[in-house]
Amino acid sequence: MESESPVETKKSKSKTPKKAKESILKQKSPAEFFAENKNIAGFDNPGKCLYTTVREFVENALDSAESISELPMIEITIEEIVKSKFNSMIGLVDRERIDEALYDDYETAKAREKRLAKEAKAQEIQAKNAALGKKVKEHAVSKAAKSRGEASFYRVTCKDNGRGMPHDDIPNMFGRVLSGTKYGLKQTRGKFGLGAKMALIWSKMSTGLPIDISSSMRGQNYISFCRLDIDIHRNVPHIHLHEKRDNKDKWHGAEIQVVIEGNWTTYRSKILHYMRQMAVITPYSQFLFKFVSDTPDKNVTIKFARRTDVMPPVPVETKHHPSSVDILLIKRLIAETSKQNLLQFLQHEFVNIGKPLADRLIGEMGPEFSPKMAVKSLTDQQIVRIHQLFRQAKFDDPSGDCLSPAGEYNLRLGIIKELHPDMVATYSGSAQVFEGHPFIVEAGVSVGGKDVKQGLNIFRFANRIPLLFEQGGDVVTRTALKRISWNNYKINQTQDKIGVFVSIVSTKIPFKGTGKEYIGDDISEIATAVKSAIQQCCIQLKSKIVKKMQAREQQERKRNLSKYIPDATNAVYDVLKEMAKSNSSKKKRYEEGDADILRKVSDHLITKETLTEKLTQHVEKVDYEMALEYATQTGVREEPREDIYLQSLDGKGNFSDFHSPIFVFRLFL
Repeated sequence: MESESPVETKKSKSKTPKKAKESILKQKSPAEFFAENKNIAGFDNPGKCLYTTVREFVENALDSAESISELPMIEITIEEIVKSKFNSMIGLVDRERIDEALYDDYETAKAREKRLAKEAKAQEIQAKNAALGKKVKEHAVSKAAKSRGEASFYRVTCKDNGRGMPHDDIPNMFGRVLSGTKYGLKQTRGKFGLGAKMALIWSKMSTGLPIDISSSMRGQNYISFCRLDIDIHRNVPHIHLHEKRDNKDKWHGAEIQVVIEGNWTTYRSKILHYMRQMAVITPYSQFLFKFVSDTPDKNVTIKFARRTDVMPPVPVETKHHPSSVDILLIKRLIAETSKQNLLQFLQHEFVNIGKPLADRLIGEMGPEFSPKMAVKSLTDQQIVRIHQLFRQAKFDDPSGDCLSPAGEYNLRLGIIKELHPDMVATYSGSAQVFEGHPFIVEAGVSVGGKDVKQGLNIFRFANRIPLLFEQGGDVVTRTALKRISWNNYKINQTQDKIGVFVSIVSTKIPFKGTGKEYIGDDISEIATAVKSAIQQCCIQLKSKIVKKMQAREQQERKRNLSKYIPDATNAVYDVLKEMAKSNSSKKKRYEEGDADILRKVSDHLITKETLTEKLTQHVEKVDYEMALEYATQTGVREEPREDIYLQSLDGKGNFSDFHSPIFVFRLFL
């Protein structure tokens, strides 16, 4: 019995079900949430992380310079850091491998023999093809089994000449997620308000290194230097160093430096494409891009020069439109308002509600509402009633005065600067509205150009930033591919080199997907405005294309007529000579006018050269008349004169700009 008891005890224990652990309520900080879901902010993989870091830095730099009306000068540098250098940076000693078979890139003798045989066979085939004079393809280098853990590291540095940051605000601006200066209802480049914070989070996740920030504001005699990282779990900055340094050069702006894991090889084209498109939409900016490597052949230096000093106006914050608010937003506005009564609240917290309309709205809300009632005393039911009325009542659309589009002039200049097209047309629509938010669509269409492939080349911009990913579902792509009849505008969709540029600015860009990389095709107001803008550009181009075709046909007609002039001259002159002989011998009598011409032929006053000149003049006259008739039939008229807009003088400068879609005339006063 004693020997069996332990066995029975074990059996009884195995049958006893384990108690489930009690669930513990946990809370995540915003930094922790975005660290675990970094793909939401565009940090999907090391390559995309490098691209998004560059993008965030550049856009922050542009916003900073534009906010003080300073022509942006931005330097962006990506420095490749080899493993040994990275290890020395973090104080890690390189160690030799002891157990080779432990590593992911370990290659057995059999696998190595097979790989070498395959490479030898490929080289033999290449040698035979070369001997026969055939085109030899470069043999792809065998993937010398790079370990999964063999990461690539890069130091990304961005320097600008913008506003700079207050000394005491720097830690929270970089080390606290969801804190910043861009929150509010206005046109902004940012998508989440994360900016460089996600770059810092990715740096902490991939390298463990802090971020370095140098900043100085106009008139400051010191430079603020801050080295910090972020406490992910508490969402607070962890400051390593925060000090003031001498500003001998009187520099203002910011310089940010971070070391992250990345992949330059796979995202090189995306990063350079982004920089090129940014130069298109901001031709008033100057960018200097550098990629620095220990391998000189990999180094890249590109300067995107400034082509104009005309900048778009700075976007301004606006109030909410009544039709765009929800119950939660109304409650927040009530909590934050400084107004005492309901009438003042409606007038001052919403756009397009004046006193007469506010009185009418309060009267419609019901007997329990009055203009003088305290706004902070509103009950939840009363707030719901206000929300219902806002959704049902008719309000004037908000104006686009708060928006800052690139402008036709800048868009046209950017396209010409980067693509060098044969012809280009631009159009800027008036402000329109979706769901209570104003938006403006600008478009440009170019034909021909340098480094432009055949067919449609689509360039999309939202709030003046390029959108490079998820192009297929975007409203611009679908409109250009499916809703524009290019042949109607004398444009060949498959053979011509067509550039389609569409920029949408709004206080709320209706992005789709978690990455916010495209604008959906489901908002009819935006889809209609995009189609109309592209069509307006095509109409302008059709006029230019028809004129070009007309000129080409005119040259062809002239060439065809001109090539017969020598033969016609010889034939006519020979006939005139025979007639002149008959006239002089009086074998045949001619009328006085004809006889006078024949006497001039006999006296060599009319020669072959004279006839050639007369026939050439006749060809010119006939050609002009035919061209005029062709133009009348095709409806081509003189180019429409462009409107010129005069900006109001603000007293800050001693000049005034006359704006046109194709030029800006600056008058110095």
